[in-house]
Amino acid sequence: MGFEIPTIKYGGAIKQETIGAKNPLTLGGETAYPFYTFEGAMPNKPRIAMEVWDMDPSEEWPAPALEPFKDVLTDPVAWAQKCVKEYGADAIALILKSTDPNGNDAPAEAAAAIAKKVAEAIDVPLIVYGTSAVDKDADVLAAVAEACADKKIVLGPLQDKNFKKIGAQALAYGHSVAANSPIDVNLAKQLNILLGNLGVPDNRILIDPTTGGLGYGMEYSYSVMERIRMAALTQDDDKLMLPIINYIGQEVWKVKECRLTNDEAPELGDQAKRSIMMEAVTAASLLLAGSDLVILRHPETVKMVKTLIDELS
Repeated sequence: MGFEIPTIKYGGAIKQETIGAKNPLTLGGETAYPFYTFEGAMPNKPRIAMEVWDMDPSEEWPAPALEPFKDVLTDPVAWAQKCVKEYGADAIALILKSTDPNGNDAPAEAAAAIAKKVAEAIDVPLIVYGTSAVDKDADVLAAVAEACADKKIVLGPLQDKNFKKIGAQALAYGHSVAANSPIDVNLAKQLNILLGNLGVPDNRILIDPTTGGLGYGMEYSYSVMERIRMAALTQDDDKLMLPIINYIGQEVWKVKECRLTNDEAPELGDQAKRSIMMEAVTAASLLLAGSDLVILRHPETVKMVKTLIDELS
């Protein structure tokens, strides 16, 4: 008598969402836990976006993160194109760092102009993130939404204090939003409800549960994402049946283990290898927790994580 793997039939399913106008990507659609293809369907494998800043990050990024992009760091258009053509990015995540009110405080119009140039220069979907400065992000992302009216981009991070302005602009111009809440299932659900009340359809909302890097809160992110998936699939919670996005690159590369050089911490091993592995392990863990779209920084990480996704899928 042959052995049959015991399986569970889930009542819920993750809704599908399509982003991008040129070569669009469809996310979600799972009817079982991540990569549990023996129990249900996973019609769309997780995708990888690569991080691009709208200003030179040399003062903030460790040397190993800068090296692959040293020829394009001052040109976000060329940087985005390199990520797509040379490193195989499925999407580009443009980070409007120049708009940080505690930094350059660039005007919304200038940031929107850059976003439009990047969107027009690439043939993959574009994600545009502000700096989590609530009021400034509202102005910046509203301007970006209008400038990229026909591009079907993703705007984020949308939060409970600025969801009305960003959500309304996304609705008006046909974009999706990354709804960001502080590592809490109920807060994630509440923000999705607020967006629904505003008129934003479920198939244009990504859950951004806030991401912690390896050793710096990843276990909190993992457990919350796990509970979101459980609520969606086993409790039929339709406000959590949405694809998940994780901005991993920023959270990993800012920690001390990635920033300490070989001379400063020889006991930790090669700086580039340890940093890439920290980013890869974080990505792998959160993919197993339910992420549908991860934003990564280093091309070597992208290569490893793509291989993992292909093997698990």
